[in-house]
Amino acid sequence: MSRILVTGSADGLGRAAADSLLSAGHDVVVLSNAVDPGWVPTKMGGPNAPDDLEVGHRTQEWLASSDEPQALTTDGYWYHRQRLQPHRAVHDEAFQNRLLRTLAEQTGTAL
Repeated sequence: MSRILVTGSADGLGRAAADSLLSAGHDVVVLSNAVDPGWVPTKMGGPNAPDDLEVGHRTQEWLASSDEPQALTTDGYWYHRQRLQPHRAVHDEAFQNRLLRTLAEQTGTAL
């Protein structure tokens, strides 16, 4: 059998797919979270980024390997091992569509 990652598995189609795959005997990974590592000094963040590079990756490691109940959740938005509410625009489809149109206009790449 296969190991399969199913994102969006908290409910709906993702949950149904994960349940079905598990019933078929597959090894299903469902611990999908968004992690904000902060503005860290990487190639993308640049050398003057103010956050700590060491602290930046600890949340991903913790979510991937910890047996703590808080780390065993899914569908969360995390910053330095703290679950936060993302910006309200993540639920605003009209805003997302405007953003995608603007990015397509600016880059010449339709998404």
